[in-house]
Amino acid sequence: MLAPKKLKFRKRFKGRRAGLAWRGSAFAFGDFGLQATGRGWITAREIEAARIALTRHIKRGGRVWVRIFPDKPLSKKPAETRMGKGKGNPETWVAVVKPGRMIFEMEGVERSVGLEALRLAAHKLSIPTQPRIRAGVAGAA
Repeated sequence: MLAPKKLKFRKRFKGRRAGLAWRGSAFAFGDFGLQATGRGWITAREIEAARIALTRHIKRGGRVWVRIFPDKPLSKKPAETRMGKGKGNPETWVAVVKPGRMIFEMEGVERSVGLEALRLAAHKLSIPTQPRIRAGVAGAA
């Protein structure tokens, strides 16, 4: 699963998720993409599950790019622990996603196969998404 090799600080603040994604909102690599329409945290497990669903449907044809990386540690306190005594230990890694962010991109597959693969990948994610097609690709609206 994805996780950073090294961090400056082990624990991080929760932060706020307001605003839209300006960076990473356009196509950079492929012809088909999965774009976020909602905001939230996507865990490393969700990213990996969606990536596997995507590559299995295209039967390892074409090429896939994962445009997000889980670089934020989420900490948790143990169950049945009293309040206080500091912040819990890092448990999992998440990527902060804002509306408009391109999550996956792919190329080298037919339009119908690509859109179906993106639909299967979208079911693995906890935020609403929509498939996108680069302008100028055959069958693009």
